[in-house]
Amino acid sequence: MDTIEIGVILPGIAVQHRDGITLRDAARHAEDAGLDGVWHGDHLAVGAPTLDAPIALATAAAATERITIGTSVFVPAIRPLAWAAKQVATLQHVSGGRLVLGVGSGGGPDQWAAAGVPYRERGRRTDTALSLLPRLLAGEATPLPDEPGAPLEPTPAVPMPPVWVGNDSPAAIRRAARYGDGWFPSLIPPRAVAEGAARLAALAAEHDRPVPTIAIGGTGALGGGDVPSRADIAASIADAYGREATDVPLTGPPAAAAERLAAYRDAGARHAVIGISGGDWRAQVDLLAEARTHLH
Repeated sequence: MDTIEIGVILPGIAVQHRDGITLRDAARHAEDAGLDGVWHGDHLAVGAPTLDAPIALATAAAATERITIGTSVFVPAIRPLAWAAKQVATLQHVSGGRLVLGVGSGGGPDQWAAAGVPYRERGRRTDTALSLLPRLLAGEATPLPDEPGAPLEPTPAVPMPPVWVGNDSPAAIRRAARYGDGWFPSLIPPRAVAEGAARLAALAAEHDRPVPTIAIGGTGALGGGDVPSRADIAASIADAYGREATDVPLTGPPAAAAERLAAYRDAGARHAVIGISGGDWRAQVDLLAEARTHLH
């Protein structure tokens, strides 16, 4: 039976301070625990202090040897495209080819205003980035429709990393089918993954492309004690994102979390990227790694 690879979102600033852990420590701990990837979000203006994703992931790459380094998700369209390409190429270079490039166009209007990019242009600019990044990362001189000039050598030539298109919207599924190597929805139940997988396969066939792999973004707090309950986590998701999420959180002992992950696997997912919703970060990673062993 197919298994499912498991990655973890690296701890944010508040958790680093609370648990006395650095990004380097966290990345090494996840790798030593046997997880498959470490991931970091890309936020400019979200109302709370956040680290720059490319720099944070470069730190994680320097501290590890095997584990995937992933963006969850990178927003190329809020940057000049040549600059976005250089950041992606640098991460691919310093990680030794271990990058998976999750791509999205979200963050809300405030983030786009802070970047000086019209919010209404986010879809078009994202499509432009996805279509041109392979050429830019190959080191080709590429006309840039939103910036004057064509950089002759915008990046070191590197292999194009796999691109996973984030979000579960119809537009995101279409984008994944046309441009992506993966579809990367977050905080949706297994039944929605299965429905999206069917649509993804049909659209990929229309474009005469291989069906992208499916990766889900999830969240959870394993074990017992003072960690948040499933209902607590679901309520937080509903407050933050306005969506029903009772089927989403990973909670309980590792075996129970593995059952939840197996439901996603059976719906078509081959990767899971999990954010930690409570409890000591190191301990949660260890429990997540234990859950992984129940999936073989």
